[in-house]
Parts: sequence; C-alpha cells; structure tokens
Amino acid sequence: MAADTAHAVLEVDLGAIVANWRDLGALHPSGPVAGVVKADAYGLGARPVAAALYAAGCRHFFVAYLDEAIAIRDLLPDAMLAVLSGPIPGTESDYAEHGLTPVLGSLMEIEAWAGRGPAILHVDTGMSRLGLSAAELDVLERKPGLLAGLPIRFIMTHLVASEEPDEPVNLRQCQVFAAARARLPKAPASFANSSGILLGPDFGTDLARPGAALYGVNPAPGRPNPMRPVAALRIRVLEVRDIPSGASVGYNATWTASRPSRIATGALGYADGFHRALSGKAKACFDGTPVPLVGRISMDLSTFDVTDLPAVRPGSWLDIIGPHQTVDDLAALAGTNGYEILTSLGRRFRRVYLPA
Repeated sequence: MAADTAHAVLEVDLGAIVANWRDLGALHPSGPVAGVVKADAYGLGARPVAAALYAAGCRHFFVAYLDEAIAIRDLLPDAMLAVLSGPIPGTESDYAEHGLTPVLGSLMEIEAWAGRGPAILHVDTGMSRLGLSAAELDVLERKPGLLAGLPIRFIMTHLVASEEPDEPVNLRQCQVFAAARARLPKAPASFANSSGILLGPDFGTDLARPGAALYGVNPAPGRPNPMRPVAALRIRVLEVRDIPSGASVGYNATWTASRPSRIATGALGYADGFHRALSGKAKACFDGTPVPLVGRISMDLSTFDVTDLPAVRPGSWLDIIGPHQTVDDLAALAGTNGYEILTSLGRRFRRVYLPA
C-alpha cells in the first residue's frame, strides 16, 4: 500500500453546501436562490460544487469572469450561467457560443450585445463599482430603442452593507432600485446576496444570489451562524523539537520560550492562505486540545507549542479549520472576512469532497 504523502487535507462537505442552499431558499420564498460559484466556488472547487448544486436542482449560477463560466458550462447544460463582470469588448461571440448570460452594466455593453440574446441588466444603487449609473438610466429612458429586442432575464443590483441590518443604506438601496426598475422595461429582479436574504421580505425578489453563506461563512456577523460549516483543514506535523527556555522561534524572533518547550512545525504557511497576520493569534487543535501558534508564519511552515502534548509526533495531524476554529474565527483574528480566508486557501492541499 502506498504511503500517504499528503502534507495537508482540505475536506469539503458538498452535502452541507447543498443543505445551506436549501436553507437559504426557505428564507427567500419570493423566488429561487442561485449558486454563486465565482473564485473557484470561494476557493472550494467550482466544478464539484456546481455539479452538486445542479444535481440538487439549482438552475441559476453566477461567476465573475468569462473563463470561469466556460470552465463549468459542461456541468450545467440547461442552467442560466451568468457572468457578473460583463463582456470585455470583443468577447461577445464567446458568450453566445457557450450559451452564457452576460450581466450588462453600461451603455457600451448594451450596445455591443444588441441582437445576441438574453442578458441581465445591472443597476448601480450605491456601490459605485459596476452597473448602470443614474445618467445612463436617463439615456435609456430617453432612447428606449437601445433596449428594443433585448430579452432581459433579470434586473439586478448589489447591496452595499447587507451584513449590517440597521444600516440605513439598505433601505435607501431598496428605494433607488425600485425607482430604477420603474424606468426600465418590466423584468424579474435580483437583489439579495447572502446577508440580504436575512434582511426580510422587503429584500426578496425573483432571484437571490447567495455566495459566502453557501460555504459556511456567517451572513449575520455578531449573531450565531445559521449556516452549516462546509470546510475542514488539517495539516501534518513535519518535525517536533525540544528547545530550552529563552530560545526564540521563527523569523525575527517574535516569540521566546518562557520554559523548556516542544515545538511542532506544521506544513502550512502563507502560500497556503494561512495569513501572516495570524502569527501569534491563531491556534491548531490536536485530538480536541487547542495548541497555540507561536512565532511568525512563514511561506510554507507554521510552528505550534505542543509542550503539554507528548503524543504529538512527526506525521501527526493538527486541525486548523474545524469546530474549534472556524473560517470566521480566523477572519476575525486576521482582521479580514471569511470570504478572504476561503478564497485564499492554497492549491497544495489534498482536497477531499464528501458527497452531497
């Protein structure tokens, strides 16, 4: 039997992703929820995730870029597969060839797409990023012929601060979006993202677009996470060494042993998405017991104080993401969000997919 050569294993529970999708659907009775699988399904694998969601009945998918859509189109033969970034000039024929739905957010994109098939219109209601501006809506209202013959699948916008339920901008965007839709041809709407689904029926439309919540990131920061965790990460111990009191560990000697200590070096670094900002803050877990991360995280390695755990040996496994330390926990320690933690997960892990 061949030796297990994995230095780290990322376990992705496809069943939990599907369950999260169904739970979000129950919270959005006004219309179905899509599967947002951009950025390689938030770092967890667009092809297996998209296939699992499709098998569960999802028929609306979103990615960020054209190449992402082409890479999974074969898995979603009769599903709407939309590209949020809009067509780069000259790529319109690629969208048509693969049956993709562009999200059009400018007059230039609308004009270039004319006569090529269905599309989604994106209205900017406060993000000031992508989407039709107020001035462009004025033009479309004055020149309705620009949209003549364009099958509009949805009119969409993007929430600015949906994770903050008391933020006034949420209601303001509702009002701006309603006014914008009144100026455009009648078409279904798509409004809520992951956190927006939790804002209530005023944010319910014909299609919601959850992303991070599908993958276990808490869409309600500061409150208990209603989503199931979907990812678990464990790493190998490469070496364990004894050091005397007063010895330092890692680059720049940021940690010094206050007692004779045992240090386990694990196969995980910032090249794997274990952010350097977590140095001295995160932890691992061995057989249910937390062990502190000590010293600076380096590109490929991290070091843990296992002085009180004599059973830790080279080849042992340390849990990094799991019940003891969630994606959101790591995000809080790193001063970021769970989206960045997930999408940073490296490609050097062995990936194991639990079936839906």
